[in-house]
Amino acid sequence: MTILAAFRDLPHALAEAMRRILQRRPSRALLPGVSPQRAHHWRRRRTPPRRWRRRAIGLAFVLALGALGAALLTLVTPHEHAAASRVITIAPGTDARRIVRTLHEQGILAHPFPVLAYLALTDHGARLKAGDYRFPSPISPLEVIRRLVRGEVIAEKITIPEGLNRFEIAALLRQLPIPDAERALDFTEDATLIRDLDPEADSLEGYLFPDTYTYTPSTSARDLIARMVRRFREVFTEADRARAQQLGFTVREVVTLASLIEKEAKRPEERPLISSVFHNRLRRGMRLECDPTILYAALLDGEDDRTIHRSDLARRSPYNTYLYPGLPPGPIASPGREALRAALYPAQTDYLYFVVDGTRQDGAHRFARTFAEHQANVTLYRQAQARFARPSP
Repeated sequence: MTILAAFRDLPHALAEAMRRILQRRPSRALLPGVSPQRAHHWRRRRTPPRRWRRRAIGLAFVLALGALGAALLTLVTPHEHAAASRVITIAPGTDARRIVRTLHEQGILAHPFPVLAYLALTDHGARLKAGDYRFPSPISPLEVIRRLVRGEVIAEKITIPEGLNRFEIAALLRQLPIPDAERALDFTEDATLIRDLDPEADSLEGYLFPDTYTYTPSTSARDLIARMVRRFREVFTEADRARAQQLGFTVREVVTLASLIEKEAKRPEERPLISSVFHNRLRRGMRLECDPTILYAALLDGEDDRTIHRSDLARRSPYNTYLYPGLPPGPIASPGREALRAALYPAQTDYLYFVVDGTRQDGAHRFARTFAEHQANVTLYRQAQARFARPSP
């Protein structure tokens, strides 16, 4: 029998031993040539009185039960400590004994031995999970173990909206209380993460997939950025790469086009329509004249003005789609799943123009096939703008 098995069966073993000893009767057989009187005298000298033996066994049994009860009481009794606001990090591969020692040193566990005994008698010792934890005060040792077994780590969430560029994403990460947050922008320049997808990339622009991500106090900014790239790989499948090849596009060109669609579309149902305009203009060799590319060109020049000025249209930047035909040299933001799909599967139209619908306030656009139709839509937009800008009497 192992030591753990013996410890587990201690109460039952003590009870059984006491029962057997109390039922035992002294042997009445006499040695040859020994009188009953002398044998009785020897038994009185060599054997303790029966009542003392019973008392000793009973006392041992009571003490064992008392120790067991005290240990159980310790496990279920909440303990107050001063580490409730402290983050306790359990590194991967840490064994149960070291975990208990750490929690004891932090004051979360007052008595480590009952916890170690409990972990040894159960399978919980091998099920404690690594991570960052906070333990409220007061808390019982059993509740501490339960949280470690279930892996109830500190987990916060951050949502990256569609259409943010890497500078804006880095700004969000810098606000998080995580390691290396101040270096988030530097990490977005690590193009090695997508070298197989986009050999021309000099940054991760366009590949930081917009989604909701969980993080803990030990999650670094580099880790979060790498997870965004992995998420892009999950969303942009092999079938999508095959579709891009069918259209004659590289992955970089699809992501670039999708980023333009994401920035222009304010209503989800318009993404395929806007995509059709860009596809039609690309086939005809027309300039895309996409306003968000003008703003991105200004951003790369250190200007963060969100207003497009006439001088911006003449900016000598390869991202200026008013000046140069074709796609810009790379993505200008992070497109979501639907924008990527719209880039790969545009609506079948002959639209060549679109402008904001000035008669609506929901970001919808008016689409046109000819320049004359487009000019009429632009006029409607300007009239609506003037009407909204006019002060009320």
